[in-house]
Amino acid sequence: MSSRKRVIIITGLSGSGKSSAARALEDEGFFVVDNLPLALLPRFLELAEQGVQFTADVAVVIDVRNRDFLAGFEKTLDLVRESGYVLEIYFFDASDDALVRRYSETRRRHPLGLESGVASGIRRERELLAGLRSQATVIVDSTLLTPHQLRDKVVCTVRGEQGLLPLVLKLQSFGFRYGIPSESDVVMDVRFLPNPHFIPELRPLTGKDQPVSEYVLQQHESHDFLTRFQDLFAFLLPQYQREGKSYLTISVGCTGGRHRSVAIVEALAIWFADKEVTLEVVHRDVSKG
Repeated sequence: MSSRKRVIIITGLSGSGKSSAARALEDEGFFVVDNLPLALLPRFLELAEQGVQFTADVAVVIDVRNRDFLAGFEKTLDLVRESGYVLEIYFFDASDDALVRRYSETRRRHPLGLESGVASGIRRERELLAGLRSQATVIVDSTLLTPHQLRDKVVCTVRGEQGLLPLVLKLQSFGFRYGIPSESDVVMDVRFLPNPHFIPELRPLTGKDQPVSEYVLQQHESHDFLTRFQDLFAFLLPQYQREGKSYLTISVGCTGGRHRSVAIVEALAIWFADKEVTLEVVHRDVSKG
């Protein structure tokens, strides 16, 4: 193996938050596999390493849905460590009352309580998981955690001082004439601004050209809009990140998507560049019309 990749085993009580943890790690760039029999883990890692594109760390959800998953688990974990992986075990737990309540709210059946009921299934599951729990690197008690708090705890544990990865922000211009981008989270309409299209010398240009940019941005309406927009997103960005949002698409539209929206997006991109985001700028319709 060319480098020491991390392998995180996500395990624990059914209903304690393993699925939420898996989604959080997937958003953080981990290659996540659900319900893999533990005995197959060394072989899976061997096959994965043969893939040219396989560069991610790995997270594997292993639980009692596979009835024999604990057979020989200590030997299997030793094989993974001996192969040079950094192996971590994240064990998710919660109080019996919390687990029973969650099953009641979702009306799901406990995998070990199909005949005897949820409470009995939880007790049996604790017995089966006792050995693996004793080897856990991290134990997460989700009893009092909301899904967002659980996600933040997982990501901060994985990343340490790095904390959450930056929000991926797509900032795009578009023309209402060609339809609102379907992937938009936020849509801003700047058709209230004076239109360069009606100035003959500006019509052939785009909002990326200096004469058009200066014309649009020198309007007092543009200045007021940008000031209010920036104030709004200075407030919203931390809120989105706190809620665990990984991707955000802001679409700014004018009539044809060539002049006003392009100039505004270029101006906003300069402002967002100083924020803790991974920024992508797209001008969807700038070549049309």
